[in-house]
Amino acid sequence: MKKIGIIPLRKDSKGIPGKNKKKMLGRPLFSWVLTEAIFSDLDVVYVFTNDEEIINYVNKEYHWTSKVVALLRDEENADDTASTESVLLEFAEKINYDFSVLCLLQATSAFTLANDINQAINKVILEEFDSALTVVKTHRFTWNSAGSPQNYDIFNRARRQDFEGLLIENGAVYASTKEAFLTSKNRISGKIGLVEMHEESLTEIDSLTDWIVVENLLAERQKRQKSNQRIEYLVLDVDGVFTDGGIYYNAEGEMAKRFDMRDGMGLEILRQNGVQVMVLTSENSELVGQRMKKLQIQDTFLGVKDKYSFLKHILAIKNSSFGSVAYVGDDVNDLANICSSGWSFTPANATDIVKHHADIVLRNDSGTGAIREVCETILKYNKRYD
Repeated sequence: MKKIGIIPLRKDSKGIPGKNKKKMLGRPLFSWVLTEAIFSDLDVVYVFTNDEEIINYVNKEYHWTSKVVALLRDEENADDTASTESVLLEFAEKINYDFSVLCLLQATSAFTLANDINQAINKVILEEFDSALTVVKTHRFTWNSAGSPQNYDIFNRARRQDFEGLLIENGAVYASTKEAFLTSKNRISGKIGLVEMHEESLTEIDSLTDWIVVENLLAERQKRQKSNQRIEYLVLDVDGVFTDGGIYYNAEGEMAKRFDMRDGMGLEILRQNGVQVMVLTSENSELVGQRMKKLQIQDTFLGVKDKYSFLKHILAIKNSSFGSVAYVGDDVNDLANICSSGWSFTPANATDIVKHHADIVLRNDSGTGAIREVCETILKYNKRYD
């Protein structure tokens, strides 16, 4: 039974220009649901868009998985008047209806988790519903425009704990069997199952104020999921962590970066104490590759823009989790990992937003002993587990 997901994306957005590509905790908004879809029970996930930039990004950043396919969407079906159903029909025709279960995932629902997707799929496959959708239970009292209460008695106001509440569609996940979709040409139809998600997922992103609210809620959710355990992996950014963030250029291009020798000794001692060191940087620098080879750091990954998704992939291969990671970063593209790793550090001269979210702001600046300080801190911390 082939289970596929589709994330439809339009190039333009009037409410928030470039919303789908705008950085949410340092990652393009659509990448949050895409990553969860990759680690769900879906067999294939299609990013269906008319934006060539997104297609190029997807092809480059998710080369490590065969589950993701970027597919070009017709321009005439990508304007403000196009319905989601018309997009689903276009998509289904382009892939020759090659699926048993179709799962619609909305890019603007950053709170969607792999488990939410799996529950919707299971409603259709295991519980034999024709379709399913995600909802949120809210304990709000509603009124109509005529001034009448819709779901409670004003003279017998129920306490929150005694109030059953309302189930509201949050627009995050929809799943349908092929047969139901072909018959109804609609995202949901027939016997419909419900999957409850957390109330925070009801927040819609229609304005910049909404964006700020969702980003803060998302950061706090990632932090709540942190767990304390022995640190097995130290994952490091390069520019602004190993180096002072400066790059020296000549006419031929990148010429030099400055590294602190004391950091190298700290990493060697850390490895001797059973902590594996990884380097994860968005820059594809030959100089960085040479320095990491000198430091004998075999797990060096260059040119990685979506650091969160890639690190999650690496940890899955190692049968580990973010709880075993100490992460060091200095800028917005590190934010997702800063908020998610068991312990997160940032140099004294990092950007303010990273300092705000990191567990520990180091005493030392980048390139002048910050990594050595991290190494010594981890060694002390791990003693309680050794």
